[in-house]
Amino acid sequence: MEAILSTYFFIAILVVIYMSAVFVASLIFTRNDIADVAWGLGFILVTLASLLYNGTFGPRQAIIVVLVTLWGLRLATHIFLRNRGKSEDFRYKKWRQDWGKQWVVKSYLQVFLLQGFLLTLIAMPIITLTAIQGPSLRITDLLGVAVWLVGFFFETVGDWQLFLFKKNPNNKGKIMTAGLWQYTRHPNYFGEVTMWWGIFILALSSPWGMLSIIGPLTISYLILKVSGIPILEKKYEGVTAFQEYKRTTSAFIPWFPKRKIETNP
Repeated sequence: MEAILSTYFFIAILVVIYMSAVFVASLIFTRNDIADVAWGLGFILVTLASLLYNGTFGPRQAIIVVLVTLWGLRLATHIFLRNRGKSEDFRYKKWRQDWGKQWVVKSYLQVFLLQGFLLTLIAMPIITLTAIQGPSLRITDLLGVAVWLVGFFFETVGDWQLFLFKKNPNNKGKIMTAGLWQYTRHPNYFGEVTMWWGIFILALSSPWGMLSIIGPLTISYLILKVSGIPILEKKYEGVTAFQEYKRTTSAFIPWFPKRKIETNP
């Protein structure tokens, strides 16, 4: 337990430094949505720094490095390409306007430092895995990787399908309802949450692994109740097409869509 607490304290300090640097970059480029690009890269930094700090590297640690690096690089690249050439994300733009003259201080505290705090909470399974060597690989490790792969599939394919949909000018103003999006309104969010539960399953093989459940619980709560689905769907309030889509399609867990209501001509 001492090794985990020591690693967590070290990572907390490192993340504050990292997010402070990202904040400075946001001032230079005048856009706070750079924090979204830094999100995935931050977990790669945490993973590698934890390994170097503890000096442990076995098969399970190798697995977590591959999984987190693959996810972090893909997500950061996707968000960077999505935002390139566009104005600041509507959420950050609204906060900037609402905060007025205090936007610099509030941005640092409520966007960058808060995101850093959440990052360290979500990374608990990673810290647990890298702080203690743990036993040899078990069946639970295979299960964890399998769950992670399901999540990675949903996030990657969902993002790609949405990218192609938005790229087509004929779809401007329309709602994406095809591919994975016909089974869940948020396949990318479902995928991200599932991946973190997969990493948690990997951490269960390590001593004190159960305590790292704070990680997947945190990301699940954020996406389901705070900054994920609620904020995004609020943007579409009053849009008739989305309301029908909302009625027929699962919000999160993929499931077969409900039948559409037939209307008389």
